[in-house]
Amino acid sequence: MSQTARTRPEGSEQALSEAYDTALLDLDGVVYAGGNAIAHAVESLGIARSGGMHLAYVTNNALRTPDAVAEHLGELGIPTDAGDVITSAQAAARLISEQVPAGARVLVIGGEGLRVALRERGLEPVESADDDPVAVVQGYGGPDLRWGRFAEACYAIARGVPWFASNTDLTIPSARGIAPGNGAAVEVVRIATGAEPQVAGKPLPPMHRETILRTGAKRPLVVGDRLDTDIEGAFNGEVDSLLVLTGVTDGAQLLAAPPRHRPTYVDADLRGLLTGQPAIVQEGDGFRCGGWTATAGSERLELTGEGEALDGLRALCAAAWTAAGDGTCALEGAKALARLGL
Repeated sequence: MSQTARTRPEGSEQALSEAYDTALLDLDGVVYAGGNAIAHAVESLGIARSGGMHLAYVTNNALRTPDAVAEHLGELGIPTDAGDVITSAQAAARLISEQVPAGARVLVIGGEGLRVALRERGLEPVESADDDPVAVVQGYGGPDLRWGRFAEACYAIARGVPWFASNTDLTIPSARGIAPGNGAAVEVVRIATGAEPQVAGKPLPPMHRETILRTGAKRPLVVGDRLDTDIEGAFNGEVDSLLVLTGVTDGAQLLAAPPRHRPTYVDADLRGLLTGQPAIVQEGDGFRCGGWTATAGSERLELTGEGEALDGLRALCAAAWTAAGDGTCALEGAKALARLGL
């Protein structure tokens, strides 16, 4: 797919909740972290929903079922139907169902979310490589997933059974910090077998297809905290995206983002859904947003002015992405980010 490289975040005169019909929201790092609601998330989503925006929750975490996720969101004060939760387990189950016979057995390396998704597609989850599975599916199984489960996957794959992964996120946010994600577990099986899985989750097309099929979104806005899953998934699906800075992405990573990792909009948190976005204006060699002007020097990014820190970050993105073109910006930006407290 060929797309023009984005050189700056876009502006919007309308509030994003009015400009788009559906928010496709990541969960970990966007709505909650370690099970607790992120600041401003509950009230912001409530206002967006009351204004007519459809809220759908799209997660690469295949452990929990949509019912469990919806229940958790309700406990946080975000009323949610299970049908508004789309998981990588569902995307993986659809992908498998298109390649194996109806009613086929599938070896599950993961949690209940995968089992429920497979049954929804008319497939039978099994626990052992000796149960004659026709496929293996691997998803996040929580911190207590036993090492022996990886061995079962290896036994089946060695017999020629196709291998599917819900997602390959190497890390997952938790209340105590960043923990290993399903991608780390997938690497264990990959190293042991030399095989390559078919991957369903963000940023790959099966997840975007599953999301659109289930939500019916016409003007979707992907909202996430990760450049390599949420934002790249929006790029692959050719839809707009909002990066919020409540999860794993920091200012330095954003400035260095290659084209497929550059979001349409950048904001601090989910309050960004409720407002317009400031325009970035090119003035000579510089880019102005609010009271800040950013330029790309020979060795580093320069920032002058004063005002809201986010406006300075948006201006720096424009300078960095323009300088990088189709590549990654190699200019030093730490001093400019420090001025913004980022």
